[in-house]
Amino acid sequence: MPDYGHDLLFGSFLPPVADQAAAVLELAERSDRLGLDVISVQDHPYQPAFLDTWTLLSVIAARTARARVLPNVANLPLRPPAVLARAAASLDILSRGRVELGLGSGAFWDAIVGMGGPRRTPGEAVTAVEEAIGILRALWTPGPGVKRAGDHYWLKGAKPGPFPVHPIQIWLGAYKPRMLRLTGRAADGWLPSSPYAPPSQVSQMNRMIDDAAEAAGRSPSAIRRLYNITGSFTGTGRGFLQGPVPVWVEQLTELALTEGISGFLLMVDLTGGADLQRFAEEVAPAVREAVAAARAGTPMSSSQAHGKQVQR
Repeated sequence: MPDYGHDLLFGSFLPPVADQAAAVLELAERSDRLGLDVISVQDHPYQPAFLDTWTLLSVIAARTARARVLPNVANLPLRPPAVLARAAASLDILSRGRVELGLGSGAFWDAIVGMGGPRRTPGEAVTAVEEAIGILRALWTPGPGVKRAGDHYWLKGAKPGPFPVHPIQIWLGAYKPRMLRLTGRAADGWLPSSPYAPPSQVSQMNRMIDDAAEAAGRSPSAIRRLYNITGSFTGTGRGFLQGPVPVWVEQLTELALTEGISGFLLMVDLTGGADLQRFAEEVAPAVREAVAAARAGTPMSSSQAHGKQVQR
């Protein structure tokens, strides 16, 4: 697969644990202080041990200065797209253009139904996401009242607005063929997680996205590829992100240059501040340098890039 040429983003993926709210906010603020580009939060509205994601993102946006914020990914069956459109646009205005929208078709259907949401088949879930994307974009676009008819969502003259202050990107959490094809047809980005889409499967999934994009008359480079990742800095180097910093640099650089991944969001628990700091201060700059060198035609080994970063 190609390098799609996007600028690289590095970020955090946080659990919204309600009884450790102060620790969640500290890790979010630390992400911003460390210079990470993205702060994202799980969205499981049926989980009583979790803070509401949109409420938390609003507080995070108020307590940070530069990082983009997003749900990773918003649970569409429990967040109607018309309301989600207004919530995302409102936070984008309040954060001065720092909101993106991770969006998912839903999972854990018993829990969703328990919260009063619908139970959808896989096909219905994909159709619902496609309808939702249309509604989101319609309500973010100035114009007259919007009328849209769908199987799951519809508008009957809803007026657009408020309008985001920058073009909010819709990044889909997609794994199965129908969702991957929808990503290629209609989304701005793809946001899978490494435990569910390991590196060995990324190329095949990417190909589905690219084929669908081209069939829809889009360039595959129009879709940003991001990756929620997890790993350990104490491993042997034999597995994915299981080893010291040079292992991470080499493997993430390869994903950027051969699979077009341009965003890496580290999944951490609330004790993961040290790993987050190492990721931000050592891994991210070394990967940026190695990718920039390769794009310029002067490849640099990951160990050289890492050495330049950590030698003081």
